[in-house]
Amino acid sequence: MSSTKILYTATATVIGGREGHAKSSDGVLDLQLVVPKELGGPGGAGSNPEQLFAAGYAACFEGAMRFVARQKSIALKDASVTAHVGIGPREPTGFGIAVKLDVSLPGLDRAVAQELVDVAHRDICPYSHATRGNVDVTITLV
Repeated sequence: MSSTKILYTATATVIGGREGHAKSSDGVLDLQLVVPKELGGPGGAGSNPEQLFAAGYAACFEGAMRFVARQKSIALKDASVTAHVGIGPREPTGFGIAVKLDVSLPGLDRAVAQELVDVAHRDICPYSHATRGNVDVTITLV
């Protein structure tokens, strides 16, 4: 059993799977899902689970770094995180994902920036906790 005290629960419903429609319970998220051409789909206007995961992880990771920076009284001005989420077949069956996070912390000493990244990934970010041991995650300071 998890020791997490839940403070907020996001709820979304998808009808039609990867070629369907996604909508959050509050209606803020309301979008068409489309299979990318690279996965044999038509591509075009619409999102996909990998894009949504990338956006969520990038937002969460930057938030985690900002949390650590506040704890250490470090000012972050132009921080950004770009998440790349790849999907492909895995052995022996099914599919897996891999994540690459490109972190930009301009104006910070590289050692300080690396410490923020390390602490955020190891101790704070829930996406990092959820993927640890399940998904290959590479983080690069750019």
